[in-house]
Amino acid sequence: MEPLVDCVIEDDRWQSIGLDPLAWRAVRATLAALDLPETGFTLAVMGCDDARIAALNTAFRDKQTATNVLSWPYDDLSAEDEGGTPDLPEPGDADDPESLGDIALSYDTCAREAEAGGKPLADHVTHLIVHGLLHCLGYDHVREGDA
Repeated sequence: MEPLVDCVIEDDRWQSIGLDPLAWRAVRATLAALDLPETGFTLAVMGCDDARIAALNTAFRDKQTATNVLSWPYDDLSAEDEGGTPDLPEPGDADDPESLGDIALSYDTCAREAEAGGKPLADHVTHLIVHGLLHCLGYDHVREGDA
């Protein structure tokens, strides 16, 4: 059986906030809020640094800068109509779960933003994991009515 969250730690500083269990809690809570089961889905979460996320941002978005979070949905679940609700995915089997996508987080940018906002890093990262997962589930803010 595949894990719900496959957490890859490329930067050991992520261990200080327990990125793996934090990601599990955030993903479980998000799926529960959307009435989606946690069995039958999988999501990859990578904790990296500014250099790595800047390289990914350049490669995938042609933006040559670091960012806090990037997400890559496995499927395009976006609503056809602006402001519409995305088509939520059906879970796969326990032995063959549906991949929701991949999320990458930069420790450097997240830590700077948390400090500037006067909030705990773990709280800020939880928010960003939920944000990234919602992107993977088709929720977006590219169109004004979807924000």
